[in-house]
Amino acid sequence: MPKSLSLRAGLGSVLFWSVISAAFIGPGSVTACAIAGSTYRLQLLWVLTFATFGTVWLQEAAARITIATGSDLGQVITQTYAGKSGRRIAWALFLAIFLGCAAYQAGNILGAVSGLALLTKLPVPALTVVVGLVCVALLWIGSTQGLANFLGLIVFAMGGAFVYVAFGTPVTPTELTKALIVPAIPNGSLLLINGLIGTTIVPYNLFFGSSIVPGQSLSEMRLGIWVAVILGGIISVVLLLAGLLIPSDFSYGHMAQVLTDRLGTWAGSLFAFGLFAAGFASSLTAPLAASITAQSLLGIPKNSPAYRGIWLTVMATGLTFGLLNVTPIPVIIAVQAINGILLPFVTIFLFAAVNNRTLLGDTYRNSLTQNLAMGLVVIVTAILGIWNIWLAIQAG
Repeated sequence: MPKSLSLRAGLGSVLFWSVISAAFIGPGSVTACAIAGSTYRLQLLWVLTFATFGTVWLQEAAARITIATGSDLGQVITQTYAGKSGRRIAWALFLAIFLGCAAYQAGNILGAVSGLALLTKLPVPALTVVVGLVCVALLWIGSTQGLANFLGLIVFAMGGAFVYVAFGTPVTPTELTKALIVPAIPNGSLLLINGLIGTTIVPYNLFFGSSIVPGQSLSEMRLGIWVAVILGGIISVVLLLAGLLIPSDFSYGHMAQVLTDRLGTWAGSLFAFGLFAAGFASSLTAPLAASITAQSLLGIPKNSPAYRGIWLTVMATGLTFGLLNVTPIPVIIAVQAINGILLPFVTIFLFAAVNNRTLLGDTYRNSLTQNLAMGLVVIVTAILGIWNIWLAIQAG
C-alpha cells in the first residue's frame, strides 16, 4: 500500500474509533474525574491509567473477534453456548447491558440538562422535556450519527480547554508520574474508584464497538483503538487535574468558574455547552447500544417494535430521573459505579470468546500477554465490585 494511502487509512481508523472515546467522555467522566481531583487530589490518578489501558485491551479483543469471524461479540457468544444454557446466558448478558444503559441514560440526561441550565438559566423540567423529545425524534428516524459526531467534536474542544487549565495546576512531573502508576485507595473513595472505571471501560461499548467494525485490517483496527482511546484517557487525566483547582465542594458552577477565571467568560460557556454536548451525544448512544445489544444477543430485528421498545425504555428511564429533578452529581457517580460493578460479568464472557481456539484459530485468539492484561482487568474490577457491594451491605 502506498505510504499516503496507509497514512490516510490510519487516520481514518483513528477517527472511526474516536466514537469509543467520545462515548466515555460524557457527563460521567467530567463529573467523576473532577470530583476525584477536587476531593482526593492525585491519589486516584492511577485508576485512569488502569481504566484507559483496560479499555484498549477489551475493545481490541472484541473488535478482533469480529474481524476474525465476521460476527459481532453477541453473535459469537450465542453461537458458543448453544441450547437453553446459551439463551439464558444471552438474556443475562442483555439484562446486564440493558441495566447499565438505563443507568447511564439517567446520568446522560441529567448531565445534558445541567449543561443547558448553566448556559441558558431556563427551568430544568422544560429543558428535560425538550432534550428528551429531540433524542426520541432523532432515534426514531435514525438520524443520529452526524449530530453525534459534531457534538463529539465540541466535547474534544472542551477537553482542549481543560488541557490548558491543567498546565496551571501545581503538580510536578515527578508527582504526576508517580500518581499515574502507584495505586492508592484513600478512605471513602471506593465508590468513586468504581465510578471512574465504569465511566471509562463502558460495558455496552464492547458490544457497540464489535457491531460497527468496518472492513479493517488487524493493524488498522489496533492503531485506531490505541490512539483514540489513549487520547480519551488523556482528556480524563486533565479533567482530574483541573479538579485540583476547585477550592470547595465540586459543582458544575465551580468548574465553569475555574475555566472562566483561567481563560475568560468564553471558556465557562464552552464548558456548559460541552457538558450539554457530552450528555446529549451519550443520550443518543446509550439507548441505541441497548437495542444493538439485543439485536446481537437475542436476534431482535433492527427497527422492529421490540427494538424500538428497548431504546424507548432506556430513554424513559433517563427522562424520569430528569423530571424528578434529582441532584445530578450523586446520581451520575452512582450510575457509573453500577456499571463498574457490572463490568466483570460482561468481560468474563469476552475473555472466554477471545480464547476460543476453534473459533479464532491461533492467528486471532489471545496471546499469553493479552490474557494476562485482560485477566488483570477482570480480577481487579471483580474485587473492587465485590468490595463495594460488601461495604454497601455492611452499611445497610
